[in-house]
Amino acid sequence: MQTHKTYSVEEAKRKLESYCAYQERCHKEVRQKLENMRMIPEAIDNIMVHLIQHNFLNEERFAKAFVSGKFRIKKWGKNRLLRELKFREISKYSIDAALKEIDLDDYYKTLDELVQKRIEQVKEKDKYKKKKKVADYLLYRGWESHLVYDKLNEYLN
Repeated sequence: MQTHKTYSVEEAKRKLESYCAYQERCHKEVRQKLENMRMIPEAIDNIMVHLIQHNFLNEERFAKAFVSGKFRIKKWGKNRLLRELKFREISKYSIDAALKEIDLDDYYKTLDELVQKRIEQVKEKDKYKKKKKVADYLLYRGWESHLVYDKLNEYLN
């Protein structure tokens, strides 16, 4: 029989403080972690309030860090960023604030670089098939369709 470690509220607080200090976390992630630690709902609420009051947990800060990182490193477009933040149950206010942080010049420059790079990678002779493959790649990464097709028409005509 497997036994699970039990945590006092104080132990759980300390553990979650370091969990949140290590990297930005969303409320859903932290609540899940506490549930996995077999904490009762009252304790979970108590710990969540503690983490928020002591600024270990901040939804808007999480959203901004998430958007900045995924845009810079994974080169995701706004649709994908929006979808991922909604999945993490981030408020509309925090999502909007985070997406506003993206510099539009960087955004368009990144899309331009991605389009050029992908066009080179796709070894398809048929222009329409090539266009579709590049578009599918970019749409999957959350780039807005009108931006994608405008860029593709610029490069593949």
